[in-house]
Amino acid sequence: MRRILVLLFILIPFAYFLGCSGGGASTNEPSCASNGDTPTAAYHRLFDAVKSKDTGTIKAQMTGTTIQFAEGVAAKQNTPIEKVFENGFTATTFSPTLPDIRDERVNCSMGAVEVWNSKDQIWEDLPFMLEEGKWKLAVGDLFKGSFKSPGKGLAIKEAEAANAARGNMPPPSSNANTNRPPVVIRPPANMPNKNTPANGK
Repeated sequence: MRRILVLLFILIPFAYFLGCSGGGASTNEPSCASNGDTPTAAYHRLFDAVKSKDTGTIKAQMTGTTIQFAEGVAAKQNTPIEKVFENGFTATTFSPTLPDIRDERVNCSMGAVEVWNSKDQIWEDLPFMLEEGKWKLAVGDLFKGSFKSPGKGLAIKEAEAANAARGNMPPPSSNANTNRPPVVIRPPANMPNKNTPANGK
């Protein structure tokens, strides 16, 4: 019995390591060890960095791929790199105070957290990746396709639940139906034509 327990204690960490590294992963693969860091803590650092207006500190909160992405955007738009990093790639940082944060999800080296965007009145699902033992914003990785979602965010789940409650019908819209022919409003038959004199002559 003791031998089985010892074997379990040896195999469980090994299995966890294999699950995170994908078996025989190279040493370039991101580690699953976050040293107690979280995507939520990473967002706090990003928000503080944006408010400090220190481009170097903002860049430190980004993955290497995101920094490369920002440099590409700056070159393409002929914009100073400071301007590209200014808001940390998220409108949530427009908030004067730290916005609401919810629904942190983590799957090994991939993470996400929803942050309230008060400007657009929506929950933004921000991607984070572990890099060098720290969670960092992974917008560039998302565009590149190397970020894998750790699962659906709460906002998507809520929208899906609302859609299911309506019987999977689209939400009601205040916009006019552009496929329907326009409605012609005709004047009543007894209304005189403005081009015809009132006496009918």
